[in-house]
Amino acid sequence: MHFIFPKNYNFKQKLLGFIDYSTAILDTIIGIIIYFLVNVFFTNLNVKIYVFVSIFFPILLISILGINKESFISVFTYMFKFIKNQNVYLYNRNIQN
Repeated sequence: MHFIFPKNYNFKQKLLGFIDYSTAILDTIIGIIIYFLVNVFFTNLNVKIYVFVSIFFPILLISILGINKESFISVFTYMFKFIKNQNVYLYNRNIQN
């Protein structure tokens, strides 16, 4: 059995089939940072759980669903490249009668 992949197809390894490894690592790092910040500012366990879930769940949801089926990191790299180089190329079309 042979599989044919187009040249422009970008094959990425995914964790459990739905999230890129780089996005999962970034989510883990963000989760750890939020966990430590919540532990510093709050003492009640119920408040810690509520604040952690309310902050981390939207981030996790966006990273799993993505934006227009693109991963979380890809969108931010595209945005960063655009902010870094904001050249807009306009071409005039010559119409001859």
